Amino acid sequence: VGIWGIGLIPTGDKDPYALRRAALGVLRMLMNSPLSINDLLRTVAAQFPQDLLAADTVAEVADFMQARLAVLLQNDYAQDTVAAVLAQRPDRLDDLADKLQAVESFKKLPEAAALAAANKRVQNLLKKADAQLGAVQENLLQEDAERALFAATQALRPTVQAALAKHDFQAALTALAAVKPQVDAFFDNVMVMADDAAVKQNRLNLLNELSQLMNAVADISLLGE
Repeated sequence: VGIWGIGLIPTGDKDPYALRRAALGVLRMLMNSPLSINDLLRTVAAQFPQDLLAADTVAEVADFMQARLAVLLQNDYAQDTVAAVLAQRPDRLDDLADKLQAVESFKKLPEAAALAAANKRVQNLLKKADAQLGAVQENLLQEDAERALFAATQALRPTVQAALAKHDFQAALTALAAVKPQVDAFFDNVMVMADDAAVKQNRLNLLNELSQLMNAVADISLLGE
């Protein structure tokens, strides 16, 4: 943090203080510890005199650590698996191996490719939201397919949350297969960007709730890339 904060950042093939190697060592230790990366970086930064470090030092070092983590993990896991898990910016690394293995198992499910493609479509639609996303209003659900998807997400949420609470990431991902029929029917029969602004917003809210469940462990839209 200190070396970074005074501008001696690794560039290209120049890394005179071996920060890349040092980062890998720290990351390996964190993968066997319940410590938070961000808490650790903030604690270290707080030891320096005020105004000595640039304001964005902690954020930049966190990005650097994430990039080094990707390099480290790609020795043992597929690149898309690593990208999907790290897209969620995990703060603790002691359960990282479990998440990676869960994603590898999820990729073998018959529904995985279709759910990954649907998730990508969901995320692209959510980028078009004009207003802040919020709760779904059931009275604005007009089509059978959107009502079915809403019911499916409501049923799925406690299953995913219970699995996450137990750190059973494989169960959380496997549960997603149950909503594939409703997701397919929704995109086949529902126009998300409706002319009615309230209906459109409600459909985006529904997709946002779905997205939160689908991406609770990893950004599955990145699988297969």
